[in-house]
Amino acid sequence: MKFDYLIVGAGLFGCVFAYEARKRGKTCLVIDKRDHIGGNIYCENIEGINVHKYGAHIFHTSDKKIWDYVNNFAEFNNYINSPVAIYKDELYNLPFNMNTFSKMWGIKTPSEAKAKIAEQIAELDISEPKNLEEQALSLVGRDVYEKLVKGYTEKQWARSCTELPSFIIKRLPLRFTYDNNYFNDRYQGIPIGGYTPIIEKMLDGIEVRTGVDYFELIKQEPDIAEKTVFTGQIDEFFEYKLGVLEYRSVRFETEVMDTENYQGNAVVNYTEREVPYTRIIEHKHFEFGKQPKTVISREYSSEWKQGDEPYYPINNERNNSLYQEYEKLAKQRTDVIFGGRLGQYKYYDMDKVIAAALDCVAAEFGE
Repeated sequence: MKFDYLIVGAGLFGCVFAYEARKRGKTCLVIDKRDHIGGNIYCENIEGINVHKYGAHIFHTSDKKIWDYVNNFAEFNNYINSPVAIYKDELYNLPFNMNTFSKMWGIKTPSEAKAKIAEQIAELDISEPKNLEEQALSLVGRDVYEKLVKGYTEKQWARSCTELPSFIIKRLPLRFTYDNNYFNDRYQGIPIGGYTPIIEKMLDGIEVRTGVDYFELIKQEPDIAEKTVFTGQIDEFFEYKLGVLEYRSVRFETEVMDTENYQGNAVVNYTEREVPYTRIIEHKHFEFGKQPKTVISREYSSEWKQGDEPYYPINNERNNSLYQEYEKLAKQRTDVIFGGRLGQYKYYDMDKVIAAALDCVAAEFGE
């Protein structure tokens, strides 16, 4: 059988495309080199808890069209992302808001907080930030930077902030309200039952093969489909012939604990560089779980090399220029659509992935 579309990657982009193509009467084969569907939003049920296997995923959007679309596949709870940060023996609310500033300086009003930050910035007298450290200091002052930015950022990048370019931090949002909601978006939540059922519904009636490597498959069956939707690494597709695009990776240590409640919050960041992990996720709190046990995941930022799982594109000048050259090659391939985080070398929130996939569908089918 020859399919209309071979869709490489069973993550959100590929599955939205497959769902929409099938609605239009097209035949699709979806493959993934992992042994499961869902890409990085895959959830595994452990001890009755939906564990986010590849890091915390909180759905948030201000786009009502996308919110309505995703609600076709799941009912969302009213989870609000309110992470906390631990620095030594101190605990702070995130994002930086009046609760943070009140704890840090013993102040109560927005004007006091603004004055404190302005005073610290003025003392530093940084006119042209030469690196990330100077950029952050010029935005939030010394106390917030030292306690909540410096160590966390250095763990994420495995480099001193003085060695990192200033453009990585274009802004650091300061909120002068007592509001711990991390996102500003109108719609927010976690799908009840986790993300995997969303993908299962999208792929209902579509042939899916997991544990399949695209490059091996295409060697054996080069004419398996009229067209390919490729959501893997664009440089790998072109056999790295222009060079290798760089990423940061993440390693997870997941542990079942014989306690009902380990840390009292879904997301706790550890902002000292001396603590090796960047944060601990306690998965049950995403769905207000009451299970007798709990599951936590420690996240470790790591260097990436070819063959590792790529997570975050390093969108510096060198990599962006290289991607643009690959993009030129991609545009010459009328038989392949490149999409998603790896296919477009771009960090996407989930709502933006869905929007990009729907735009792709509209372009493909002339709508």
